Amino acid sequence: MAQLDEEAPRPADAGGTPPSFPFPITSALDPSPEYARLRAEKPVSRVTLPSGDTAWIVTRYEDVRFVFNDARFSRQAATRPEAPKLMPGVEGDPDSIVSKDAPDHTRLRRLVAPAFTVRRIEGMREGIQSTVDGLLDAMEEAGKPGDVVSSLAGPLPIITICDLLGVPPADRDRFREWSDTMFRTSPDELETAVAARNALIGYLAAMVQQRRAKPADDLLGVLIAARDNDDRLSERELISFAGGLIVAGYETTANRLANAVLVLLRNPDQLELLRADPELIADAVEELLRFIPGGAAGGLMRVAVEDVEVGGELIRAGDGVIAITNSANRDESVWDSPDRFDITRKPGSHTSFGHGIHHCVGAQLARLELQIGIGTLLRRFPGLRLAVPEAELPWKKNVVIHALEALPVTW
Repeated sequence: MAQLDEEAPRPADAGGTPPSFPFPITSALDPSPEYARLRAEKPVSRVTLPSGDTAWIVTRYEDVRFVFNDARFSRQAATRPEAPKLMPGVEGDPDSIVSKDAPDHTRLRRLVAPAFTVRRIEGMREGIQSTVDGLLDAMEEAGKPGDVVSSLAGPLPIITICDLLGVPPADRDRFREWSDTMFRTSPDELETAVAARNALIGYLAAMVQQRRAKPADDLLGVLIAARDNDDRLSERELISFAGGLIVAGYETTANRLANAVLVLLRNPDQLELLRADPELIADAVEELLRFIPGGAAGGLMRVAVEDVEVGGELIRAGDGVIAITNSANRDESVWDSPDRFDITRKPGSHTSFGHGIHHCVGAQLARLELQIGIGTLLRRFPGLRLAVPEAELPWKKNVVIHALEALPVTW
């Protein structure tokens, strides 16, 4: 998980019990070296999950996109009680948009897509810039050293997503705490994680009722109108989508932003290139998204609803499949020297936001937050550098996403 594990990876599938997954890592900013071997030797392999179930992992770029794009690999089927599970005791939410297959997914996607058009997101630029400026003003006033996590990476996405939904500013910290807790994976923290999820759902249910009495022109208002006026989504779908948006819009963007700053600080030649030419920020963000691993498992569970051949392996109906984005983004057949971080690299179609019908609806918003957050941080703080040795940086333990507890910097 997020803590570093120096143990050598176990050989993948030696003919007995499939190896344990997720594989050990030596750096939270690099995927397991086992993926490179699998891409070369056995790109579709069986593994044993923390739940004790077995599943297939798919590691090559083209195969990962195939799984994402083929309706025979179902997210809905993965929420059924009998489906293989990644973590013990963790059930998928069948009402979540990420757990829907077409046509239900198509229906929900059409409802929320207008809120995430390129034009609408670009219209948020001024507000996000103002938020970033205020956060960095406070960091500068507090003096050196500063903490990128608590000063910028944490508050920026929760402010943005709560504003989008119309959550009162006074409740942002509660949402952030619930989201952080929900991503815990340690078995002894499972009860706490479930309690946090229930608290978030309960709050949103109450907020929906308040908004019905006093309508507002925000995303939650749009969803309520779709529920009440056109009956185009259920009450559970409405609440599930709002909750999922807060969790995904906060947690993943916050961790990506902090990790991106660390990668730039680890690569001073690339940092100087970006300082010298701020117009490179869009390409730099795409390279950061490609280069930095996402979740520890590298993807969401899908279940085959028919027998399907992938990468020379026959996956049977009912088998679990995880398409590993962390591996696909380092595929040697797609990128030259994929383990090299290079912001001048011609942007490719990385898989960090998924592919096909489940391509992240908030991808453009995440890109905008990363571009403004990183670009403004570097402009405001010349000479930005780590305030402690990298080996002393604290990483969160037992979480789904490799996440920094803090990123102390000086300038």
